[in-house]
Amino acid sequence: MTRTLALGTTMLVALSTLSAAVAADLGAANEPIRLAMLEWSGAQISSQLAGKVLEKAGYKVEYVTAGNYPHFTGLADGDISASVEVWLNNVGEVFPKVLAEGKIEDIGTLGLTTNEGWIYPKFMEDLCPALPSWEALKDPACVGLLATPDTLPNGRFLDYPADWGSRAATIIADNSLPLTAVPSGSEGAMIAELRAAASAKTPLVMMFWAPHFILAEVDVGWIAMPPCTEDTNEHCIKAPDVDKVVWSGFAEKWPAAYEILKAFRVTTEDQQKMMLALDNQSGTLESVTDAWVAENEAIWKPWIDAGVN
Repeated sequence: MTRTLALGTTMLVALSTLSAAVAADLGAANEPIRLAMLEWSGAQISSQLAGKVLEKAGYKVEYVTAGNYPHFTGLADGDISASVEVWLNNVGEVFPKVLAEGKIEDIGTLGLTTNEGWIYPKFMEDLCPALPSWEALKDPACVGLLATPDTLPNGRFLDYPADWGSRAATIIADNSLPLTAVPSGSEGAMIAELRAAASAKTPLVMMFWAPHFILAEVDVGWIAMPPCTEDTNEHCIKAPDVDKVVWSGFAEKWPAAYEILKAFRVTTEDQQKMMLALDNQSGTLESVTDAWVAENEAIWKPWIDAGVN
């Protein structure tokens, strides 16, 4: 009996040591990792997926609603722990500053195949034959089709919501285009206007991005943008990189979570399927991301195993 007790004690000590080792790998698992919840549906899906994977690893997660530009200050301060869908073409002035100061860290690609630029409903090619060339937007006849009472004599250009930031107005000015950039109210408002324009055959040119489910529903063309020059390069629109960014103290505070987020990926195909389910109201953000986690353990479990071990 004494030997059994001693053996049991030895096993308990060993298990305790193992638990301590795992706890050390997890770091401050009792303190929540605060993930940015940005305005567009793709970013919300990415954040929820990352959060659910971190929870599977044993972490607590909170979601912080934030604007695209302002949230970089929160990351630098540590009020936001991580942001997993940062479009590097549209980060404003704070991001490069706090990145250079070492207050945030870029931990690599999210894995999306992306596009960004100016789009129009395909029927417009019958009205403006020079499309998809950007030169079509210098044609007075084409510009007149886009004009509204608020923009006359210019054509109306539907831009991103103001708090997303945009280079559209600068590109318009750089190329002396007779357009006026008008900010949209939200992602939902942009989608509604694109649908309405396609249905009613109302001319429209707007800023947009991919991946997005609406592009599987509405046939659009992408304008061949003006060439980039040394003077205008910072205003140019190219297929953007989308990376994950963490607060500078993240790796030290949550070592395993740091490795998990570095490995974390979302494919364009998966994200668009989830966005489509949300738009069709066949699922909620919670349900579509839960379903992905349930169906893709073979994808996310190795991220956890590599991070914890």
